[in-house]
Amino acid sequence: MFTTGPLTVGFDLDMTLIDSRPGIRAVYQALAEQTGTYIDADLTVTRLGPPLAEELAHWFPAEEVAAMVRQYRALYPVHAIHPTTAMPGAREAVAAVRRLGGRAIVVTAKNQPQAQLHLTHLGIDADALVGDVWAEEKAVALREHRAAVFVGDHLGDVRGARAAGVFSVAVCTGPCDADELRAAGADLVLQDLTGFAEWLEVYARTGSPDA
Repeated sequence: MFTTGPLTVGFDLDMTLIDSRPGIRAVYQALAEQTGTYIDADLTVTRLGPPLAEELAHWFPAEEVAAMVRQYRALYPVHAIHPTTAMPGAREAVAAVRRLGGRAIVVTAKNQPQAQLHLTHLGIDADALVGDVWAEEKAVALREHRAAVFVGDHLGDVRGARAAGVFSVAVCTGPCDADELRAAGADLVLQDLTGFAEWLEVYARTGSPDA
């Protein structure tokens, strides 16, 4: 059931609302070229979700990771924004929340300025954006914004929803398959966001998450 007040739905960003793989691949390729360090850019984009520093730790010594985070983020606006596209059904999912008089918020591990660049470029108008939070850390933002539903593609998103006590909708558009998402505790698993608007409308009308 909903919390009191307007319906608020939280969305993860990468591989939930946006397909950032082409842009992120380009950033890693540029970082590898600048640093002379081998990075398998194709591999990096198969495991999007966790914080950037965790991925960079696979390629750089621990004492260099903080500097590489800064270098990556300096490259990001140049290489990552324009190649990124909206996921199928993403704009419709956000519009469905608005059509019901609700609020759509984005809660992501991506740093907030770069997440905002993506939303602006793709015309996805979130009511609030919270960046730099991962897995259970997302629960703080979800509770503060009184979310009823959180939508994500990763096991970390399911963990965040469960920690917040909100309904977990998982989509199979990221690195985790349906069985993994269900096993992690997702309440509803969709192949992608194209079916989300229809589900949400029934949910809002009946109050039943099993609609």
